[in-house]
Amino acid sequence: MSLPILPAFAQLSEADEAALTDLYRRGTPPNTLRAWERDLAYIAAWKMAAFGRPLAWPEEDRVALRFVLDHAQDLTDRPGPAQDCARGLIALGLRLSLACPAPATLDRRIASWQAFHRMRGLASPFAAPLVQQARQKARRANAAPRRPRSPRPITRPVLEALLASCDDSHRGLRDRALLMLAFASGGRRRSEVTALSVDDIGRGDFAARGLLWVRLLETKTTRKDQAPRLPLKGRAAQALMQWLDVTGLREGPLFRPVSKADRVLDRRLAPDALRPILRHRLALAGLPEDYATPHGLRAGFLTQAALDGAPLAAAMKLSLHRSAVQAQKYYADVEFSENPAADLLG
Repeated sequence: MSLPILPAFAQLSEADEAALTDLYRRGTPPNTLRAWERDLAYIAAWKMAAFGRPLAWPEEDRVALRFVLDHAQDLTDRPGPAQDCARGLIALGLRLSLACPAPATLDRRIASWQAFHRMRGLASPFAAPLVQQARQKARRANAAPRRPRSPRPITRPVLEALLASCDDSHRGLRDRALLMLAFASGGRRRSEVTALSVDDIGRGDFAARGLLWVRLLETKTTRKDQAPRLPLKGRAAQALMQWLDVTGLREGPLFRPVSKADRVLDRRLAPDALRPILRHRLALAGLPEDYATPHGLRAGFLTQAALDGAPLAAAMKLSLHRSAVQAQKYYADVEFSENPAADLLG
């Protein structure tokens, strides 16, 4: 989604652009850079609307406090300066409504603001005790129940139903290999799966051990210079090898579009292609198309690991979660009656 055309005060200054370029050179993921750019455009427009001045470096504590307070309440029925600012941001296409933004959205924008202070070696105004207290109270006041990214996790029984819908056509072989790789290699994100190339698959151990190695050049938590290699075993490895053998692919994108005539095309799948593929397979399996989203494969891997009694640390080795707290949420979602620890005495 492209940004709207903004007034000069809501655009990044030359210094900000230079800082972004410097960060990019040092390996910051492109998605993070784009998020920072969007957030700083929003913040700059908000300050101009609220104070009639552009951003300052370092920013004043009172500006940071006003930012928190303006974004800690529903402004629909609250006429005043905060609502006027919000309406101006809506007119610029930077804000959707007068409703209170989610605490996570406020946290992300503040984190972006703090990052630009760090670039310049400046103290952040959000470190001030009064501002920190306001943030904590705003977070508690507007906290909402955690909503999963997928309505349901795609656990093993659901995955088996999806795989049963895959025939031996090129489309069926591709979808079987894609779904099994996404699940069995640790619950891969859709962009990670579609970004794979043929030479990212290490086949040296397949003949002797039935083992493939999947190299991820870049993920949400790793950079290209870290490039983790993840094992793919058993049926998942066999499905991927069958896709490669039947198509004869030797280089280029690993997963590609398949025409209506069942011809494998030369280009790479779109980053979001897993979504319509999953919907199609859910429908063929007799499930609602909105039963799960691609993130359900990631959630399903961790949920199934919990159901099977796999240690959290072992599951995280494959899922590449950096935060045990985040990964633990999937383990905590497992019903107590299905927790393997409840069967220790048989």
